Amino acid sequence: MCDDRGLPGTDTADRKRVWRSPSLLFGFLVCAVLTLDGCQSPLPPLPNPPGPYTAVRLSPGDVLKLSFAEESDLDQTQKIRRDGKISLPFLGEVTAAGKRVIDLQRELVRRYEDQLDNPEVLVTLENSSATVIISGFVTYPGKVTFDRPTTVYQAIMQSGGVSDYGSLSNIHLTRIINGVQRTETINLRPNIRGQPTLPKYVQDGDVIYISRSLF
Repeated sequence: MCDDRGLPGTDTADRKRVWRSPSLLFGFLVCAVLTLDGCQSPLPPLPNPPGPYTAVRLSPGDVLKLSFAEESDLDQTQKIRRDGKISLPFLGEVTAAGKRVIDLQRELVRRYEDQLDNPEVLVTLENSSATVIISGFVTYPGKVTFDRPTTVYQAIMQSGGVSDYGSLSNIHLTRIINGVQRTETINLRPNIRGQPTLPKYVQDGDVIYISRSLF
């Protein structure tokens, strides 16, 4: 009986010691993380802006400018129709949606070889309009319209970035491909940390959903 009693206040003191040690350890870890963050070296400068070789896929609504080397009267600006095609002299309808700018340019040069003495043609993307819905744990959810090629990272940042409860590593991009709705998961943590990554560009009609963080 006496052995089980213990001294008055002993249990309370033990409990304080049990809770105090993790608190001190947590505080030490937080200070260490903040110290390391403050000591990180500056991020290196970004390379030159992407040009026509950037893996941006054309989509309906994009405005293309075509400049011919020796046939200036054929120069024109066209908007990709909803069916993904444009109409060109001597060639008729040509599918442009789903292709990179440089790939479309190479195709036109090849197809114009039998039509023109100098088939060289330059294709540039004048305007790329895309409307994207951003929802979930983002600062400003809603519909956003872009008039130039925009990455998923840029789109989210334009909406205020991921909220305090959002997950940078669990972002869902939903897109309709060949009439089928498909979703992939994107991890933006490497972007935040300044690591080199391949950009993922948004397309018209995309839905970006930021999931809740588990921590």
